[in-house]
Amino acid sequence: MKFAGKTSIALGEETIGEKKLTFGVSSMLLSDNFLGVEGDLALTPQFFGPGLQRTISSSGVTTLTGNVIIAVPKAITQESLRPYLVSGLGLIHARVTTTAGVLDTRANLLGLDIGGGAIGFVSPRAGARFELRHFKTLTNDARAVTIGGTTRLSFWRLTAGLVLRY
Repeated sequence: MKFAGKTSIALGEETIGEKKLTFGVSSMLLSDNFLGVEGDLALTPQFFGPGLQRTISSSGVTTLTGNVIIAVPKAITQESLRPYLVSGLGLIHARVTTTAGVLDTRANLLGLDIGGGAIGFVSPRAGARFELRHFKTLTNDARAVTIGGTTRLSFWRLTAGLVLRY
């Protein structure tokens, strides 16, 4: 779920703070010590909501990030929940389609994500993961229709997921 969004993208700023469901998949390589890497892909449909006076017909944000993970070593946590910090860079693709087709936006932006979570297993192969991350754009896309001329987008994402270990 995404929440607490902020943006300069036109028409989306009024309703971006609404909570929206996010769908995604991650692949993580985590050592028994403290270091790991992760690839994360997520899509939030209707990210910007209906917009000012329901002017947005569809919208979405897709994130594709590569991340570094710093976790509490397995020697300390044993088989219980294993807390970790995660941060990385990647693509944030924002799309807004308006009902009139006048202020449509498609922006590809470099983004930063940072957060933390915990992972735990209930069997040798299956477990759960809980996480909170903040995403923020670092670049500008001149093609985006914005208020103030700079493409800004930031939001929080809360996730819970099934973990499969190979």
